[in-house]
Amino acid sequence: MKTKDKILLTAVALYNKSGVQGITSRHIAGEMGISHGNLDYHYRSKEELISAIYDKMRAEMSDYFITRNANSSSIEHFHLLLGQLEEFQYKYRFINLDVMEITRAYPKISLLLQKTSEHRKEQMNALFQEFISDKFMLEIEADTYEKIQHIIRVIITFWLPQREVLATEKFTEKGSMVKSIWAVICPYLTESGKEEQERIINKHGYIKQEPTND
Repeated sequence: MKTKDKILLTAVALYNKSGVQGITSRHIAGEMGISHGNLDYHYRSKEELISAIYDKMRAEMSDYFITRNANSSSIEHFHLLLGQLEEFQYKYRFINLDVMEITRAYPKISLLLQKTSEHRKEQMNALFQEFISDKFMLEIEADTYEKIQHIIRVIITFWLPQREVLATEKFTEKGSMVKSIWAVICPYLTESGKEEQERIINKHGYIKQEPTND
């Protein structure tokens, strides 16, 4: 593995453990056993390093948005995507936990987060349109759909912070984020949509599973 990639992996591990503000480039270099100058050669600032991590995360997530088993329904694709999104909450947990600090301290990353959010909004809307086309979702006012999608994005963005703040609540086990999102969507599913959703839950459960050819 190249030094540049090792730096990213080490930074993610340390940021996840101690937060963005608690870790410096010297901590990362020390953990790796390399010189501070060597690390600075690859990433000249913390903003540049975090941007590289976010680019890596975004690329991985984009693959899951567009990669789909040919035999899966729109609901199955969405469910597997939700499982992956929740898994990313833990893989890159510092980004969600420190999102306010990151956006305030690093304007370039803030703009990138906003741009990605708009792109994900378009992708989610396309998924909802497919639900309707497949007769899995009721046809209701566009404004209502927009509100539902916004609630889902809020849940995804702030899932880990709410777990930290509401630590005594029961929604802490893995799979809870997926369950919560389905709770928002289910009232708007048709009968066939509810049947398909139940079939997919029975098949995959709520924790991330790899797509199958079944």
